[in-house]
Amino acid sequence: MGRHNTSDRHATDGPRQAPRARRRTVAIATVLVLAVAGGTAVVAQNGLLPSFGGSCDDDAVRLDVVASPDVAPALTETAEYVKDNDVTSDGRCLDIRVTDRESYKVADSLHSGKVAPDFQVWVPDSSLWTERGSGSGEQVPLTAAGNVAASPVTMGMVPKAAKSLGWPEKKYSWAELTAAATAGDKLRLGAADPARSATGLLALTKIGASAKKSGGADSDTQVAATAKQLSQRTSDSDTQALETVARDNSGTEQGNPRRNQALVVSEQAAFAHNDSAERAGSLQLFYPEDGSPQLDYPFTLVDESQLSTDESRAALRFMALLGEERGAKILRSHGFRTGTGEATGALVTSAGGSAPQPYRTAATSEPPSAKQIQETLGMWTITVQSARLAVVVDVSGSMAQIVPGHDQSRLDVTKSSLIQALSQFTPEDEIGLWEFATLLDGERDYRKLAPTQRLGDRTKDGTTHRERLTAEFGRLQPVPDGATGLYDTTLAAYKEAQSSYASGKFNAVVVLTDGANEDPGSISRITLVAELEKRVDPKRPVPLIAIAVGPDGDKQEVQEVAEVTGGSGHLVSDPAQIHQVILKAIMAAGQG
Repeated sequence: MGRHNTSDRHATDGPRQAPRARRRTVAIATVLVLAVAGGTAVVAQNGLLPSFGGSCDDDAVRLDVVASPDVAPALTETAEYVKDNDVTSDGRCLDIRVTDRESYKVADSLHSGKVAPDFQVWVPDSSLWTERGSGSGEQVPLTAAGNVAASPVTMGMVPKAAKSLGWPEKKYSWAELTAAATAGDKLRLGAADPARSATGLLALTKIGASAKKSGGADSDTQVAATAKQLSQRTSDSDTQALETVARDNSGTEQGNPRRNQALVVSEQAAFAHNDSAERAGSLQLFYPEDGSPQLDYPFTLVDESQLSTDESRAALRFMALLGEERGAKILRSHGFRTGTGEATGALVTSAGGSAPQPYRTAATSEPPSAKQIQETLGMWTITVQSARLAVVVDVSGSMAQIVPGHDQSRLDVTKSSLIQALSQFTPEDEIGLWEFATLLDGERDYRKLAPTQRLGDRTKDGTTHRERLTAEFGRLQPVPDGATGLYDTTLAAYKEAQSSYASGKFNAVVVLTDGANEDPGSISRITLVAELEKRVDPKRPVPLIAIAVGPDGDKQEVQEVAEVTGGSGHLVSDPAQIHQVILKAIMAAGQG
């Protein structure tokens, strides 16, 4: 069967004109969704849905599907099969329109909740995007119905480069393979931007986990160095990344050494690339022996409560077909794994794989945790752009309180978490440290302990600024009678960050406090917000990341103060989580 890419690009250009009325309960839809398992529709087997084929006496049920660009052609071909063979749902024909759209763009749009979606089904390339698009409040509800395909993330190389690393006999872990490919600029390794590509993000997360498992003392530094190197050769999307692959065996391509000889790539993308590439420009795949993360293509119902019964059943009908032999055959013809995720020899060979590479065990890799993903994104943001941060820490008397479960003071746990966060930054990043409590420095509520400068800079005594900061964090102590002088300190830190703004870096102020402002002589919250708003300059952005620590923290207060600057406010019950929150907030503000 031939391949087609006839997506209806105009079917989903605009928002829905009006929400559809709810015509059945959520419970019914949920039962139908849960009935789909292992790629085969149990509902169909039990007769809840009619058999395929039959006449189309009624008007067709319209179903708009938005899909990742790599899987959209296969879904379009399946939709054409549905039309050509009069596949029905409850006796009605199906009119399925497939549009390809980058998954990260759809996730961001759904998460914002600002525009009603104009499609009923979304098939991104990874569950990472449904997690990013999901939420509460204004965000659009998403319901996962199952997965329609899979493709492991691997590393592809042009033939000469692969041979230089011993392909296919030589086996590597992710950390070993990345180190071998990048050692001494041995190969030009490219990837899609991890902030926009699940392939890039999953690979970078796996590289980090692999490096830590190897037990290297400087594993974080190694991963940051790899990210820094990758950042010089990233593309906005997986499609664009594939266009950077050298088209000849040497990788030099007649005086064009900017092309990549190696690429982080999915098996399916390599399959599609090799199908159209000249032999010398084809990719050969390394499957790391510590497992490959998977693109899992979740079939997702969008705003389920607003779907009619016909639309819900039509969506499940389409998913059932994708899990049965006809749909699976179409997916495999486009280079996807189906069913249990095991690959056929023909698929692997066409994608550039070969024994003894462990391609059969590629699907055994455990998916990364949400924490690992957040840390990787935070590290990527600050590694690629370099950061300039002023960290402002509350040392009021209440920071001496013991944290349940830690047998340490609130400030001691905070210091440990800050030192842990510091390890995620590179020598090019600039970080300074302030402390604050009422009347800490004369009539001032704040005191500067370390200037904001490069972590790699040497101090007068020969140590690095990173070492100085680590020592300053360790010396922080609660002021017994000190109260929380939050407002004056926040404004002063923000003013200085703006006045010392460094172009080309991610500039921000990070404020950690365990309570509301307690200085009766300070400005009010209303005045603080107004002063910050007045000073915000879109051309010189300095987001404020405000973190309320402990049971007395006021999340509403820190949100109100921070969000006016384009930053974010957070409440952390356990100070040990501070480093995770900082990295996540930096990532979010950096993308903004």
